[in-house]
Amino acid sequence: MEMELPSKRDAAGPPVFAISCWVLALMAFSELLVAGLALATRLDDSRVVKTVIKEVPKYVAVRIPAAESPAHPQAAVVSRPPLPPPVASLPLPPPTPVTAPEIADPRSERLVKEARQARVAGNMMLAVVKLEEALNQSPEDPSVHYELGLVHEQMGVNDTASAHYEKVFQMGVSGAGALYELAATKLREGFDEPSPLGKLSLARVRKFEDPDTADGQRIVLTIPVQKAPGEVIDSNKVSVEILFFNRTDKGEILMREEQDTHAEQWMNPPFDWTSGDEVLRSTYSIPRQDRQTDHLFGQRTYYGQVVILHYGDQVVDVQAWPRDLAARIPNPQGNPANLLQPMLQDTLPADLDPELGVLPHLPKK
Repeated sequence: MEMELPSKRDAAGPPVFAISCWVLALMAFSELLVAGLALATRLDDSRVVKTVIKEVPKYVAVRIPAAESPAHPQAAVVSRPPLPPPVASLPLPPPTPVTAPEIADPRSERLVKEARQARVAGNMMLAVVKLEEALNQSPEDPSVHYELGLVHEQMGVNDTASAHYEKVFQMGVSGAGALYELAATKLREGFDEPSPLGKLSLARVRKFEDPDTADGQRIVLTIPVQKAPGEVIDSNKVSVEILFFNRTDKGEILMREEQDTHAEQWMNPPFDWTSGDEVLRSTYSIPRQDRQTDHLFGQRTYYGQVVILHYGDQVVDVQAWPRDLAARIPNPQGNPANLLQPMLQDTLPADLDPELGVLPHLPKK
């Protein structure tokens, strides 16, 4: 039996490759078509005008009337803590005052207080006794030494006062406190003499004329010098100055002349002031003049006197009789400021207003 061989056409099979190519080409064409349609659609959408509505807030200006400023504006309130003030504006703490140290011993403290009371009352002897007792009790206490210095200074015993002030000064601030500066001031500036005003004065001066004097005229004055109770007076500093005035028959008032004599005598020496005053007796004599002198210059008779009480270099009291002699007092010794003639001066004040006389100007507002 004879087998039939297949032909070439049957051996080649279906055209698979060609079909695949066509399928791929068809798919590619489809994708291109879809992409073109999509692009065309997007282009059409972009040409459409779209309106977007958006709300925008509108700000309205509102005018608020300004408030009246108060008389005393208050500080603005700050929501954060204020900054501390600069260091320079901070007030410094007050300095600690330096005081006198307290007296440690109670008995000495009591004695010093009693001595101060006696010193203020003018009883210097009692003050010295109290302080000497306190010094024996507390020999290194600055208050005792300073108080002793004050008492001796007021009594005029400056050497003893300086010694006590020097003792306080040597203690320094640590030992004497505020008394150190006070003692230093006393030693640096010296001591002032205690004022005798109010401690010594003149009582009424009496005048007696001796009628038994045949040769001229003789006048006796009694001048009482009074001392205030409790005051300590140095009798060596007490002196009395007397200015005598005569009157001529021509009406002239003249001071004493060289030929006139004058004698003084304290009645109860020595000074002890037991009766409260000491009396000075002064005798003034005017000799008789010859007729020629009387004819040329006039006959002289006693007119009056001015009595000036001195304590050291200070004028304490003045008495003039008759009173018109007060205007004739020259500048006495120990009165450099001419205190006895406060109403007399050589020139008028520079700011004198003729409309107001010698009254001072009123203060200007």
